[in-house]
Amino acid sequence: MSQRKSSSSPFSLKVVAINLAAGGSAGFTEICIMHPLDVVKTRFQIQTTGKPGDPNYYTSVYDCIRKMARNEGVLSLYKGVLPPVLVETPKRAVKTFFLAGLGSGTTEAILVNPFEVVKVAQQANRSQHKVSPSTWAVARQIVKNEGFGFRGLNKGVTATIGRNGLFNMIYFGFFHTVNSKITQPENKWRQNFQKFLIGLVAGVLGCLVNIPFDVAKSRIQGPQPVPGEIKYRSTFGSIGLVYREEGFRALYKGLVPKVLRLGPGAGIMMIVYENVHGYLTKRFPDD
Repeated sequence: MSQRKSSSSPFSLKVVAINLAAGGSAGFTEICIMHPLDVVKTRFQIQTTGKPGDPNYYTSVYDCIRKMARNEGVLSLYKGVLPPVLVETPKRAVKTFFLAGLGSGTTEAILVNPFEVVKVAQQANRSQHKVSPSTWAVARQIVKNEGFGFRGLNKGVTATIGRNGLFNMIYFGFFHTVNSKITQPENKWRQNFQKFLIGLVAGVLGCLVNIPFDVAKSRIQGPQPVPGEIKYRSTFGSIGLVYREEGFRALYKGLVPKVLRLGPGAGIMMIVYENVHGYLTKRFPDD
């Protein structure tokens, strides 16, 4: 992010509030624009069997969007949108006040994992969107049947830690390194476009590295192949199982929608964050 002269403590109430507002706005904007691709990614990652004629088998991003819209309604592409929206502001605050990297990703993952469990359960539900259970109903059902522990609302937390930790380490490391080394254009539009491109590349690199953990997370948190039997338990056990049964390429299921979402999404977030942060800093200057 761009350097700014300020005498405020990084932990003063004003600075905290500005970072919360900027980070929350950036995350909320990215979710509203890119969430359908997150749903598509999850559908691919939990897909283990099927054939092209199966209405629940998807062959491409377009095929998945088309079948979901036709079979479950257009709004089904926003299944599970509420949990990430609810957690977005505290999640971005974590990224703001911890070192951008593995530590922030680990802390963030622990915070967001229960929301991820609910989100994946909603995204995996293939019923019409208008009759699908609400976020609260899904959360209550998970707690009632499986509890709060590692088989319930916190299942898959180690996979989430691996996914988020690796992504943040690569994303923030790449973005800040590149952004600090290149000349910043004077033109505001060019500044935004340059940040978008750096964020996009950083997001794509993060996706390429962390997706096996994302696949394991979806398998652990999603519906098990045989009801009542837990097939996917641990992170590395799930990665190994997917590799043995489905091959190396299966560890990259959902890569296309993931890149389409988090590549541009990472660029969008950085632009929104920088602009909201800059506006609020000017609007509420130091005394």
